[in-house]
Amino acid sequence: MAPSFTWWGKETHRGTPVVVKMENPNNWSMVELEGPSEDDFLLPNDDVSSMSPYKREKVRNKNAKQLTWVLLLKAHKAAGCLTSIASALFSLASVVRRRVAAGRTDSTDNSSTENPAVKNRFYTCIKIFLWLSVILLGFEIAAYFKGWYFSTSDLQLQYLYSLDFHTFANPLAVQSVFDWFYSKWVFIRVEYLAPPLQFLANGCIVLFLIQSVDRLVLCLGCFWVKMKKIKPIAKQGAMDLESGDGSGYYPMVLVQIPMCNEKEVYQQSIGAVCCLEWPKSRLLIQVLDDSDDPITQTLINEEVRKWQKEGANIIYRHRVIREGYKAGNLKSAMNCSYVKDYEFVTIFDADFQPMPDFLKRTVPYFKDNEDIGLVQARWSFVNKDENLLTRLQHINLAFHFEVEQQVNGIFLNFFGFNGTAGVWRIKALEESGGWLERTTVEDMDIAVRAHLHGWKFIFLNDVECQCELPESYEAYRKQQHRWHSGPMQLFRVCLPAIIKSKISIWKKGNLIFLFFLLRKLVLPFYSFTLFCIILPMTMFIPEATLPSWVVSYVPATMSFLNILPAPKSFPFIVPYLLFENTMSVTKFNAMVSGLFQLGSAYEWVVTKKSGRSSEGDLASLAEEKPKHQRVSSEEWTATKKSGRSSEGDLTLLVDGKPKHQRGVSVPDLEELREEIKEKEKKASRKKKHNRIYTKELALAFLLLTASLRSLLSAQGIHFYFLLFQGISFLLVGLDLIGEQVD
Repeated sequence: MAPSFTWWGKETHRGTPVVVKMENPNNWSMVELEGPSEDDFLLPNDDVSSMSPYKREKVRNKNAKQLTWVLLLKAHKAAGCLTSIASALFSLASVVRRRVAAGRTDSTDNSSTENPAVKNRFYTCIKIFLWLSVILLGFEIAAYFKGWYFSTSDLQLQYLYSLDFHTFANPLAVQSVFDWFYSKWVFIRVEYLAPPLQFLANGCIVLFLIQSVDRLVLCLGCFWVKMKKIKPIAKQGAMDLESGDGSGYYPMVLVQIPMCNEKEVYQQSIGAVCCLEWPKSRLLIQVLDDSDDPITQTLINEEVRKWQKEGANIIYRHRVIREGYKAGNLKSAMNCSYVKDYEFVTIFDADFQPMPDFLKRTVPYFKDNEDIGLVQARWSFVNKDENLLTRLQHINLAFHFEVEQQVNGIFLNFFGFNGTAGVWRIKALEESGGWLERTTVEDMDIAVRAHLHGWKFIFLNDVECQCELPESYEAYRKQQHRWHSGPMQLFRVCLPAIIKSKISIWKKGNLIFLFFLLRKLVLPFYSFTLFCIILPMTMFIPEATLPSWVVSYVPATMSFLNILPAPKSFPFIVPYLLFENTMSVTKFNAMVSGLFQLGSAYEWVVTKKSGRSSEGDLASLAEEKPKHQRVSSEEWTATKKSGRSSEGDLTLLVDGKPKHQRGVSVPDLEELREEIKEKEKKASRKKKHNRIYTKELALAFLLLTASLRSLLSAQGIHFYFLLFQGISFLLVGLDLIGEQVD
């Protein structure tokens, strides 16, 4: 068959089209590119035979040109990737240079109340391990090039013994100083260092396996709950949700909002609580302000007055003597004379925004259940996708709520109170001794004491209350220090009460061995000791070994189980595993501080908030307004873009005047506004820099040094783990994860 021709006498186009878009000579990209098929290179026999030799050569040249374009464009794409990598490395180097030039480290943090000598003791131990590893690495490299490298675990000890025997039999024999030192070092580590290190490693492995079994049992329990659709059920007819005249179950409820210098979030929390759907005559809201900033106090007080004018039953309280942190604040509020008129109390921290039907979905579980002391709701997070740090936190907390608390609530009727988004029966609080200031985890303290008095808890996985996650590593680090130091303080002080209590033996065992020892003490201990100390040391003392399944397979399996409640986070499973090991240094330090009552055990730093508001809240505001008071498109765009509930962002205008809706009322104190603006201007002039965290950096260099040593002994999986774990510590030590401050 003759080839087809167009009306101007040329062949129609055959092969794969290549379209190149060139907006300017320096910026061009490929729009459409398909790989050439076999037909573009091999023509049918009839086509080849019908073509002249000149035309066959022309077709081959066309296909060759197309292939050349494909290769060139792919090469350009690869060059672009290399350029972006180089740019990222350059930016990273610039950030590191700024961190080092600023000289701000965790040791210069003046907010800590801990004795500097005690604070640096842990860091000194890590530095000793680091310098020791560097010296040993030098020895191993020198031995490697001198032929003293052995791949077997016994290090050919017979050869070393024969060498020493030959030197003893022939005193005139010359042995190099290095050979003598290295042979003595090998004998020392074989006889004295390897046995205790291996014993410690085996002990940590046993703890690791026990904790992994506990985690697996919790996951199986959660699977059973999901499969059988088990969940708490309120009494039928507990509340008439359609009734608005009080004919349903509407007991007297006290709502408390403890806060301290949290001017970023006070408006949205007060606004959300004031919009709770509950008869006003049976609801009282206490704003418990512990702020020491006069401006913040005035703003919060003015916000309370505005809601009072709109009909909310809300009062403002400020303590004269501010002792005991949050526990002291709550204890002071519960001592008010009018509290005796209320049956239940619910607590919301300053960044929590309950939905209007929160009380309607929680309080009914108390009806006709006189042994129920607490109903706890689940947390949800408005900023879980803000950065990598918030994504990793969301994985941990999703497992905590959906697995740990849900399973323990259903099968044991006990779990640790989360300190907020929960409803307490006031009688249970009073019988358990009320709020105590003896630890920094007053929520866990009251939960344990209520459990010892026989009260039962209910966890509602389908009732959520929105809040914020810490967006900077500094804030998250201080939060985790308090969360892991407090339980050890509590364990010390409440152990005698647990032993003497009248609850069953298996409940005592659950409290002591599972709730405290295994989940609060063992987990940070083995995570830090096994993966940050023992594993690097086995590289320099290879007679003590860690199996590959301990280093890789079991941790990967546990990370997989932890991430199941947050399936959208599966792409972050490797960063999650590395980051959890990285956080072990903070958790271990906090655990030791709480266990031995060191200075930082009683340190309480309010977690920094950004004042974020969810998009769903903005939508609900628009729906709640009458049709003639809808939010304009400009207002909606402005609020949606900002994502923050600051002054003016969420102020909804109705007929040209501010309309105070849920979480959006704004104080009209012009003098305070001017003063705040002046403070913001002064703060903007100050040069801010992220901190450098010395402990994490020291451990980063320790792990990276051990990874170099693992190359000499060809330990593949250990090398990769140490390398990536060292890089993870390096990124955290330079504060390159989470919110960045320019």
